[in-house]
Amino acid sequence: MSAKVIIGAQWGDEGKAKIIDILSEQSDVVVRSQGGNNAGHTVTVNGEVYKFHLVPSGILYPGTTCVVGNGVVIDPKGILEEIALLHNKGISTENLRISLRAHIVMPYHKTLDGIKEEYRGNSDIGTTKKGIGPCYMDKAERSGIRMCDYLNPEIFEAKVRENVELKNSIIKNVYNGDVQFDADQVLEEYRGYLKQLEPYFADTTVIVYDAIKEGKKVLFEGAQGTLLDIDLGTYPYVTSSHPVTGGVCVGAGVGPTLIDDCIGVMKGYVTRVGKGPFPTELFDEMGEQIRNVGHEFGTTTGRPRRTGWFDAVIGKFAVRTSGLTAIALNKIDVLADIDKVKICVAYKKDGALVKEFPASLEDLAKCEPVYEEMDGWGDITNIRSYSELPETAKAYVKRVEELCGAKVTMVGVGPNRDQNIYVD
Repeated sequence: MSAKVIIGAQWGDEGKAKIIDILSEQSDVVVRSQGGNNAGHTVTVNGEVYKFHLVPSGILYPGTTCVVGNGVVIDPKGILEEIALLHNKGISTENLRISLRAHIVMPYHKTLDGIKEEYRGNSDIGTTKKGIGPCYMDKAERSGIRMCDYLNPEIFEAKVRENVELKNSIIKNVYNGDVQFDADQVLEEYRGYLKQLEPYFADTTVIVYDAIKEGKKVLFEGAQGTLLDIDLGTYPYVTSSHPVTGGVCVGAGVGPTLIDDCIGVMKGYVTRVGKGPFPTELFDEMGEQIRNVGHEFGTTTGRPRRTGWFDAVIGKFAVRTSGLTAIALNKIDVLADIDKVKICVAYKKDGALVKEFPASLEDLAKCEPVYEEMDGWGDITNIRSYSELPETAKAYVKRVEELCGAKVTMVGVGPNRDQNIYVD
């Protein structure tokens, strides 16, 4: 392992945190390259539960450099709270580095996020209202504020005042909102946050590049999932960044030739949060069983996740669009004691067979799953080697490989680290 990428290969919430944690322990550098604190990774180490939103989970391992890259949008208050929680648990953050190029989530971004969701009514996206989308909007509009701006006091003040004036006008005159921000108060508050974060500032593109060139083990940890990618996902029910492998290159400032392996994390079933078409969604007792057994509730919001059978059309799409070299198949233990387990191998739309994931949300909504049934398996949570798995479970893993087009190298048989087994 020199440079590995871990991404979510479904709609997010695939259990990436466990895989990231296992590989982080073996890594010299762990990098987060996109998204904001709208994403969450829950990691359990030595019985202690850690919930990460912006800080890479490699921070749990002394000597590991943890990078928050230029593609991440950072809520200063949020990351400081996360740092404080780590300090309270005796975890040092001296090896944390934050990109000078990263954009800052400001308070007006959060207000606009909530107002816009309310304004959309029944057509709301289902955002976490953390200000992520509006921050990325400012970034694309070239009016955003970056970490490096804080180091130039005059520039920082001018940008804050300009943005506050404009956002106040938008809130009042476009959305009829009654929240108005005071630029002096915003400046005072955020100068306080950024002063505390300044010791972590760095040109992280240099850190990552040098580490790879020196042969160190570098792990890029993904947030969200393939179908939440703003270009490739189920638009508009997507995030505002690129959770696919290509997004890692831009968001961390490294070229694609520097990456050796791309691991896509999938669950043995599919979940999604929020609105949008979901071809294999289960609305019956089976869907409820999978949700409860799999503890499918959001890390950041606590929202119950929608559940459905494994969708190989999605899996194939993820392998193709991210160049996946391997699949980590999580949580097949959740399907224990189900007599017949289903895999979606294609869709049917208007009587025609559809084998590739549609671009149009309207087309996807018309797609019906074409299923294969396979024999289920019993409790596998005590199994610690692939050879010990029931033949029916192995057959399921093999079929996922065949349909998606990449080798399954890890299988999750439970929530703990030692319940992740390598495929022979």
